[in-house]
Amino acid sequence: MRRPTVVLGILGSQMDIGGRNRWDRWRPTVDLCRHDDLIVDRLELIHGNAHTELAEAVTADIAQVSPETRVRLHTLDFADPWAFEEVYAGLLDFVRAYPFRPDDEDYLVHITTGTHVQQICLFLLTESRYLPGRLLQTIPPARRDQGDPGGHAIIDLDLARYAPIAERFAEDARARESFLKAGIATRNAAFNELIAQIEQVAGVTRAPILLTGPTGAGKTRLARKIFELKQNRHQIRGTFVELNCATLRGDAAMSALFGHVRGAFTGAVRDRAGVLKMADGGLLFLDEIGELGLDEQAMLLRAIEDRVFLPVGSDREVRSEFQLVAGTNRDLRADVVAGRFREDLLARIDLWSFRLPGLRERREDIEPNLDYELERWSQRHGRKASFYGQARTAFLKFATATDAVWSGNFRDLAAAIERMATLAPGGRIAVREVEAEIARLRAAWSSTPVNTGDDLLTRLLGRERLAEVDPFDRVQLAEVVRVCAAARSLSDAGRTLFAASRLRKRSSNDADRLRKYLQRFDLEWADIHPEDA
Repeated sequence: MRRPTVVLGILGSQMDIGGRNRWDRWRPTVDLCRHDDLIVDRLELIHGNAHTELAEAVTADIAQVSPETRVRLHTLDFADPWAFEEVYAGLLDFVRAYPFRPDDEDYLVHITTGTHVQQICLFLLTESRYLPGRLLQTIPPARRDQGDPGGHAIIDLDLARYAPIAERFAEDARARESFLKAGIATRNAAFNELIAQIEQVAGVTRAPILLTGPTGAGKTRLARKIFELKQNRHQIRGTFVELNCATLRGDAAMSALFGHVRGAFTGAVRDRAGVLKMADGGLLFLDEIGELGLDEQAMLLRAIEDRVFLPVGSDREVRSEFQLVAGTNRDLRADVVAGRFREDLLARIDLWSFRLPGLRERREDIEPNLDYELERWSQRHGRKASFYGQARTAFLKFATATDAVWSGNFRDLAAAIERMATLAPGGRIAVREVEAEIARLRAAWSSTPVNTGDDLLTRLLGRERLAEVDPFDRVQLAEVVRVCAAARSLSDAGRTLFAASRLRKRSSNDADRLRKYLQRFDLEWADIHPEDA
């Protein structure tokens, strides 16, 4: 069965002009609807406010030559239709708001009319998949005998032929803030690079993505941003479905993931879809995937590879096309060795793996995230929250110090802002609220087991090299790299690590002492802080 053909185009303010002798002229927008081998079911026609009358006249003429074509007019004004940035931004906003249905309709983008800048922008939006269609070019006839509508060509993009335009688009994209980074306050160069890599991968592949890192590092938030990126580019039509696997046990785990049929087990009084089916056509985020049992892992592997699975108690397979993003704070490779995680499942979800650093590794991001959380609090409560100058200085001094644990990462920071802003009279946070919050955080951290740095050691040395280090040295080295990861510089880390002995020396080169210690294990400062390399 033929799917409806939808053409999106811009009214030609000169080329589409009618008048008494309009049928003797070639008018691209009207004539594209007169081809026997191109049936246009719907025409989405963009025009400026000043050309409304012309757009209505063109619509009336199309009704005469192609009654089956439905024309929908869209008013979109450009102060300067030759200004690249303005035109691109306006058209981008339009296509983001347009309800595309690429599974149900075929889209063609008419690039014959409009200014050259508008035509280029339509090309770029099609090439980047913001417009999920193919390019349509109409061609004037050699002679206008007997109302010849001319020719047309549907263009498959060959990027090699359009290298200068593609580069112009790339420059424009680089000038804009990363979509994934929007709303994620960061000054950390390494984290910025990580986000850019994730955006590049997420924009072109449907393969599973694995996000690792400590609890509270922002995996859920990033997974949702990946979904929004794909949604804006019309690469996904379903919804965002999230499940924390750490909450699943027994039959409830199978049911939550794969669904069940009525009577499958005690308490199953009605059918249940399960998150894999709910995510059909959308994105499924399985947080803490390392907590799944081996049986659930085996069924999940088949669902990823074959897109089918069996609900609990059913003998009929269910199909679901979902994009998987998985999150974990565990070392899944160690879990494979220990027999707690399937090696074949890890191989399937580890094609694109990205480690999100904890807050202690992004201390320069504490201040921008402080402002971000204040703004979020203000939006939730409908009143402004802010710091007095001394209070802000005091909190940032504490928050960015090397002994600030931040075991809950950004969750700790968000909770601290919530408490201080709530308790502050009129939402103005003073030194009193800051001192009380610092005491509360220190008390909480003192009762929380702190990561000794083993994860960072494994990342720096690898399992084989780490196995060659004596346990006696490993404990000390883990603490050293933990302090280095939290410090701003080699000297800063040295002052912390040699705080007592340096006082007994007339002159102390803490940085040199620390550098020589790291070299014993073939480590450099740049290994721990690649952004400073």
